[in-house]
Amino acid sequence: MPIPLVNSIASWFLKKRFHQMELFLKYPNEVQLELLHVLLETAKNTEFGKNYDFATINNYETFKERVPIRSYEDYESIIERSRLGEHNIFWPTPIKWFAKSSGTTSAKSKFIPVSEESLEDCHFAAGKDLLCMYLNNNEESKLFTGKSLRLGGSKELYKENGTSFGDLSAIIIDNMPFWAEFSSTPSNEVSLMSDWEYKMKAIVNETIQENVTSLAGVPSWMLVLLNQVLEITGNESIFDIWNNLEVYFHGGVSFEPYKDQYSKILPRNSFKYYEIYNASEGFFAIQDHNNSSELLLMLDYGIFYEFIPMDTYGTKTEKVIPLSEVEVGKNYAIIITTNAGLWRYKIGDTIRFTSIDPYRIKVSGRTKHHINVFGEELIIENAEEALRKTTKITNSEIVDYTVAPIFMKGREKGAHEWIIEFKKHPEDIKEFTHILDQNLQQVNSDYEAKRYNNTTLNLLHIRIARQNLFYDWLKKNDKLGGQHKVPRLSNKRTYIDELIALNNVSSYSP
Repeated sequence: MPIPLVNSIASWFLKKRFHQMELFLKYPNEVQLELLHVLLETAKNTEFGKNYDFATINNYETFKERVPIRSYEDYESIIERSRLGEHNIFWPTPIKWFAKSSGTTSAKSKFIPVSEESLEDCHFAAGKDLLCMYLNNNEESKLFTGKSLRLGGSKELYKENGTSFGDLSAIIIDNMPFWAEFSSTPSNEVSLMSDWEYKMKAIVNETIQENVTSLAGVPSWMLVLLNQVLEITGNESIFDIWNNLEVYFHGGVSFEPYKDQYSKILPRNSFKYYEIYNASEGFFAIQDHNNSSELLLMLDYGIFYEFIPMDTYGTKTEKVIPLSEVEVGKNYAIIITTNAGLWRYKIGDTIRFTSIDPYRIKVSGRTKHHINVFGEELIIENAEEALRKTTKITNSEIVDYTVAPIFMKGREKGAHEWIIEFKKHPEDIKEFTHILDQNLQQVNSDYEAKRYNNTTLNLLHIRIARQNLFYDWLKKNDKLGGQHKVPRLSNKRTYIDELIALNNVSSYSP
């Protein structure tokens, strides 16, 4: 099909969708409240709906007072009942799929319910919106002349008691219409392979002969794949293999630590990067402009949002507010109510609003992944901004990192300990340490106050990780690929102590 015709058809769909988007852009809070009423009405005859008498909830305040906030642990028992085949517990339509959580390493897996409604009206709808927004901003795009290289999760779908579980990406791929495979690479068979290392080789072999026009996947793992492509082909630029490549749709982890490395292997100023914010629980926000660092919060995907200001999170004064009360520049933990039956659910992410007309956000971190042992309130956004500035100044590149506190002992002051795997080492690690420390003070005034004259915190300490340390650690924990990632910050030393121990081993073999 000729490109002008393809883009014309896409433009028609785009205009139709824009009329719908204009509604939540113009009346965001009204759209959210209407959505809440729809969710309550839909689920009023479920076990959950009857327990909290959804039928008599007719405003947000009553909903807030009556329905408690829940974490996964609070949901686990009823999710397990649903996995065993029970219906109408927290959502009226049968839950056929459960997204097995992937993220940072944990001894315990989570199984997030995925309903037909959330699959169609949230995840698939977001995929269409992402393409529409990109094409609207790039009218000369030739995206549809080739294929999208998708890098999904490494787990296949497992059938249990009439329900299925696996990585969200596997669930999405397994339920896509048959024609969608024609515009994607690798094949579904390769995409759903469970052995990550074998799968990576299969992806390279299957895709290097294709006309790839877009990439989609988590930055850390996509970089591994692209470097393998370059190594196998002997090329220095990805454009030598896929000359028509024009955009990379990415999400899952911050892009900042990998930005310079991508620029080197994708050396075209015209190449586009589009960020998304999604999780097993839902699809939340999309970059809707070229060269933007902000994401538009999507308000009509069947998700009702609430927020906890992080300065009250976990305290006796903790408060929960609706979208209408958020402020620009503040950090919030997200609470969601969804069309898959998650009611006032803490997903564990933190975001910062950059605008409230329309509502635009940046993902700032995780509620559990920060360091505040000494009152420094260091969040992932701070760490990655400081690290980005430092690597640029010192002409170095990193593969991965994690940070943990060095606790006070007696009269000895505390500090932060970093373990960093470098792709390109700085010439002087002492200079790197001091520059990183200064940059952290610039982006975080609480850290600066604790570092002033070494009042509470001593200079940070950096350990240099051996090659492939973080890869070996993820492999050891059966967390290779997909959405799996290294926890960046922690108030405990569990992760860093495991890495330090493994750092003294030359290599890891299962």
